[in-house]
Amino acid sequence: MKRMFSPIQLLATILFFSLLIFTSCQKENSQNADLENQASEVSSESEAEAEIVFNSIFDDVMGVNDDVGLAGTGIFGRRVPGDPSGSTQYQRGDSTHCFTVTITHPTNAPFPKHIVIDFGTGCLGRDGHIRKGKIIIDYTNRLVVPGAKATTTFDRFYIDDMKVEGTHIIENTSTVNVNRQFTVKVIDGKLSKPNGNFIEWNSNKVITQIDGLATPLIPLDDVFKIEGSSNGHAKRGNILVAWQSTITVPLIKRFNCRWIVEGRIRTVRANNSTNSPWIAVLDFGNGTCDNQATITINGVTHQITLH
Repeated sequence: MKRMFSPIQLLATILFFSLLIFTSCQKENSQNADLENQASEVSSESEAEAEIVFNSIFDDVMGVNDDVGLAGTGIFGRRVPGDPSGSTQYQRGDSTHCFTVTITHPTNAPFPKHIVIDFGTGCLGRDGHIRKGKIIIDYTNRLVVPGAKATTTFDRFYIDDMKVEGTHIIENTSTVNVNRQFTVKVIDGKLSKPNGNFIEWNSNKVITQIDGLATPLIPLDDVFKIEGSSNGHAKRGNILVAWQSTITVPLIKRFNCRWIVEGRIRTVRANNSTNSPWIAVLDFGNGTCDNQATITINGVTHQITLH
């Protein structure tokens, strides 16, 4: 016998299934939002990590000695006594370190110079990181000279357990009308982790000196602004993401600090529109030399710790 529903029963059934569909859609939308947020976080955090790693390479390449740059920056500096941060600020010059530097001249002229920084099987730096492998640098001239270029590659080079690959190029593009300036490119940069996660990164930046000009031979009072853009591709767990980044507020770097201390980077994931709520804004802070930054996505801000 065919069962007939009363109008009240029929209405209740319709309301039940409508509620079921609505709840299911809400759950799906929530899951999608979580995935969007996670993907944006991965892109922005990966951008920050690559920026910090290759910024440190700039300091290392510049700081080998006064013949090729300005001695005492990066791994060639020494910790400021009594610095409460313990590993963020450096003074010029320290001959005590666990790596070796080999300098050769392909010709009989002072330049080009070929320099290998060899960390061996493990070298604990004053920044608390263990490096191993080699950084290989070819200089066409001293980097403070307009037109000079330094091209850096890596031979099984690791920072802690992260393998660093790619080509890092510094070119002095200063002119009579511009303060000391460098164009810095990272080509096919890659940071690989033991668990299979990685960051692939290409970058084109202009670094211009804005302070410390009165003491051209003393790098540790030098302050630079960084402008430009980059793009990346990263894998973290089951998340695979690609992005484009633009510096919207110039980054500020100081030779006496291993971190970027100010500035903002806007990261837009591939296939997202420029007005997407899932755009990430990375903020390096207000000038304090520390390893803290914030990321804002869809109006929500959280703090991250740089390594």
